[in-house]
Amino acid sequence: MKLPSDIEFHDDISLLIYRPRGVVDEAAVKKIVSVLEDLEEKMQRPFNRFSDTLEADEVELNFKYVIQVSLCRRLSYAGHPPVKSAILARDSTMIHYARLHALLTQGSPINVHVFKDRKEAADWLQLPVERLTQKA
Repeated sequence: MKLPSDIEFHDDISLLIYRPRGVVDEAAVKKIVSVLEDLEEKMQRPFNRFSDTLEADEVELNFKYVIQVSLCRRLSYAGHPPVKSAILARDSTMIHYARLHALLTQGSPINVHVFKDRKEAADWLQLPVERLTQKA
């Protein structure tokens, strides 16, 4: 499967890495959700996720859209094995929406945590921090 340049999949550690650049808007979210859903269907096994948002320049989302996407992900992934989704963010708007996503997926198999530190995210994912920094 050919992935967009800002998305990597590391089969050896069952990890999808998303590194958005520029503006994170509805189109960017739709793209990553589409890739996630395609991979979930294709892989037929769980994989963790890491979103490194530090290179994003701007966030153009709203509460309604984030709520809609979070609840849709919660419903579409129901009944699947648990996965971890670490979101690395330092921008206050990105942190705010990431925490909302974490709250709305709470109790589902998608365990979302927001981090300001890459090493803490790596520890939570039980990976060496180098695996979150190297490009595929």
